[in-house]
Amino acid sequence: MIDLGLLRENPTKFVAEIHKKDPAFNGQELVSLEQDVRSLKQSVEQLRSKKNELAALAKGGITDELREQSKQIGIDLKRKDLELQEKEATFKALYLACPNIPFAGVPIGGKEKNEVVKVVGEKPSFDFPVKNHVELMENLGWVDFQAATRITASNFALYKNDAVSLMYALTHFMLKNNRKHGFQAVLPPVMVNEKSLETSGNFPKFKDQVYAIPADNLYLSPTSEVCLVNMYRGEILQEDQLPIRNTAWTSCFRREAGAYGAHERGLIRIHQFEKVELVSLCDPNESKNELDRMLECAENILQALGLHYRVSLLASEDMSFQAAKTYDIEVWLPGQKSYYEVSSASNCTDFQARRGLIRYKKTGDSKTHLVHTLNASSLALPRLMVALVETYQQEDGSIALPEVLQSLM
Repeated sequence: MIDLGLLRENPTKFVAEIHKKDPAFNGQELVSLEQDVRSLKQSVEQLRSKKNELAALAKGGITDELREQSKQIGIDLKRKDLELQEKEATFKALYLACPNIPFAGVPIGGKEKNEVVKVVGEKPSFDFPVKNHVELMENLGWVDFQAATRITASNFALYKNDAVSLMYALTHFMLKNNRKHGFQAVLPPVMVNEKSLETSGNFPKFKDQVYAIPADNLYLSPTSEVCLVNMYRGEILQEDQLPIRNTAWTSCFRREAGAYGAHERGLIRIHQFEKVELVSLCDPNESKNELDRMLECAENILQALGLHYRVSLLASEDMSFQAAKTYDIEVWLPGQKSYYEVSSASNCTDFQARRGLIRYKKTGDSKTHLVHTLNASSLALPRLMVALVETYQQEDGSIALPEVLQSLM
């Protein structure tokens, strides 16, 4: 959630800032609803106060006039209280749908305004026709998409043989890298409750994108970010506990409704995928530096694997709902002849912390403050495997993986 203080201080500026992130969001309605709720609360409190005054007067002897006044105030209070409840519900629904405000310096606009801020390495060259990962991995017996469809549905994957070894080798390699950067390993559940998804910002806006388990009122986690943030929901931390840095490897589940294009075959876009995630909780004054640290951690993996990639600063409308600033790391996929995101590193400021009441106390201060939360993929495994298979393919269809992975397989 955004800070309502910003809305109250300067409603015009607030609406303008929100429209940078989501031009379709009705910021003015949120301002009006917030004002209505405050006004109604004041009216309800005044009526309750008046009712208490009449009750005190009645102790000295009730009269017909006092009885009539008390009756009318009771009617008015009930009506106003109901109106307040309805208005609060409408306000809360819109408030939860309000995105985070982008940082100054973030490009304004859609995907076309994204800025490439860094390019590492060069695109690999081949002296033979390049194959895509689907052809390569099926010929090697590494994947079976038909079996996955038979078992589950389309856009799921079934890994076999060396692909399974590669998956575990990459996971081990990435977790080791992340621990080296100060992140503690966590293995969380893959099922989460509604409050966890609300805290992370996935609910209510993106509820249709999450797989539900109605019988238990649970959901399959779309990313372990949900778990790593909610580990501290409702807690008051101490200043010396910050920063808290955690990393997790889990399966992630996303419905991603809509048709997939032919260019997104195979492992490019699937409903269940493995991902190693980074999440940091820190002092707000340190969050800008923390984002750079997380980005470096994710980049180190691609550098060690010798993959060509670029880093883009996302424009306001292309960032996630929760983020105030986001960098995407996009790896080059020779078989697709295009860059694809393998990591998204975001500073969510106090947006998630406010939803989940994640606070801390400064040393010697009894007042609580909201932490800042940050997250980064480190990395999404299917697309990373695609990059490795397509980059290191040989003319005979074999894959010459980097030595750093061979020792782990």
